[in-house]
Formats: sequence, structure tokens, C-alpha cells
Amino acid sequence: MSGDILDEFDRQRRAPAYPSVPATPGLVVEDRASGFCGDVVKLDARAVTLRDRHGLTREFVFKPGGFLLEGKPVTLVRLPPSAPATPRITASGSIAAAAPPRARTAAASRIWVEGRHDAELLEHVWGDDLREFGIVVEPMHGLDDVVAMVAEFQPSAQRRLGILVDHLVTGSKEDRLARQVAGPHVLVTGHPFVDVWAGVRPRVMGLQEWPDVPRGLDWKTGMCAALGTDVTGFWPRLRNTVHSFADLRPELVGAVEQLIDFVVPSVA
Repeated sequence: MSGDILDEFDRQRRAPAYPSVPATPGLVVEDRASGFCGDVVKLDARAVTLRDRHGLTREFVFKPGGFLLEGKPVTLVRLPPSAPATPRITASGSIAAAAPPRARTAAASRIWVEGRHDAELLEHVWGDDLREFGIVVEPMHGLDDVVAMVAEFQPSAQRRLGILVDHLVTGSKEDRLARQVAGPHVLVTGHPFVDVWAGVRPRVMGLQEWPDVPRGLDWKTGMCAALGTDVTGFWPRLRNTVHSFADLRPELVGAVEQLIDFVVPSVA
């Protein structure tokens, strides 16, 4: 025999210790063995499924130090379910119900946002509040057709509509369209940022400010180029660094909460 139990213990003691990271959906990691990089889309007791930038998915078993997170080896782990001993505060700052509320049928009222990332961010921070009242957030994919869309929606006292607009500044195209659709049952709010990404405080990514992007260049593309990353991979990382409304700019927080306050009375 080449060794005994003490030798094995010594080898384990000297093995590198990797930090444990919860395998939360949207977390972007790289499998060290294959180099496959993607965000977490599924996990079970044995393995985690990653999806790369092209939509391809692959399954990888959990193993010590088996993944790279921002270039550093980590061990992905599943968080065991646990009941909080104290009242839970939601990401929006509200006090969560002691027990999960019953599923509520979606209300007729809606909140519209300009794109998928806006919708994901609202769900990430205000999801508990929205589900409590059955409010659905829907992406419009731009404002160009908003006048016709509002007319088709037919807002009413029981069917209110809130619209969140990017780059809502006086004299802009967005401002002109907002004025056309605003009414007693339609509230349009917005923030001054060119994109909802900029409504996230840059400190969550370890930055003092977001990079300057030359006029005429797509903001997301230019910002990611300045940071040495790509648009597809950067968004899940940015979204998952937001833990509460405190990680967002107050202009964005205020605009969203006005909309929620506006649509909720019609379903309360």
C-alpha cells in the first residue's frame, strides 16, 4: 500500500479551498473543463444547466472548483430552502407576507415598459409587489406605435395603464409621444437615462460612473466595448448584482413606484 489514511487526510487538507457561490438563475459562469460559458437556466440536486450566448444549453455536474466566475474558480452550490425567522423585506423595500399569497388572477391593468431588460429588472426588484396585486408588466419593444397601442388597449377606471419610458426628457420624441397618450386612466412616467441599464448604480459593478459613449453609437454596445465585454453576457451579470431598490438610481425607482401606485387602486 502506497499510503495510509493519514496520507489521504493530508492530501485533502492541502487541497485548494474554493469559495462557494449559489447557482442562482441568470448567474454567468464558465465550466473549467470544457470552457463552455453561459448563464444558469436550470439546476437540480446533481447538476446545473448553462445556456450560452447562442441559446445552446449544456448540463454540468456540481464539483469543487468546477466553474469560473469572473475568471476565478468557484464551487457552485444549491441553497437549501429555509423559512425566514423574521419578516422578510422584499427587494422593493416592502414587508413580505408571512406566508406566500395565493396565486392571483392577472388584473386588467397593466404596466408597459420599453424592452425585455426593463421588464426583467422590474420583476427582479418589484416582483413580489406586482404578484400580490396581479399586475402584469409587458415590454412594448419601443415607443413608435404607442399611440395606436393605447387606443387598442382602451384604458378605463378598472383598466388602468402605466407606461415607463426611457430617456423621458423635455422636448424629446419620447416626451411628445407621452403627452399624446397621457390621460385620466393612463400615467406615463420615465427616467432621464438613455437606457434602463444606466438606471442601475455603477457601484454594483465596482465603477464610479458608467463609461462615456460617443453620440451616435448604440449605448449598450459602446458601454460594453469600453468595459471589454459583450452585451449578451453583461446583462445577466448586471441584473443579478441588483439586490434591492437601493442599487438603482432614485429617478428610476420613483418612476416605477408612481406607476405601481397608479395601477394598484384599480385592483385592490
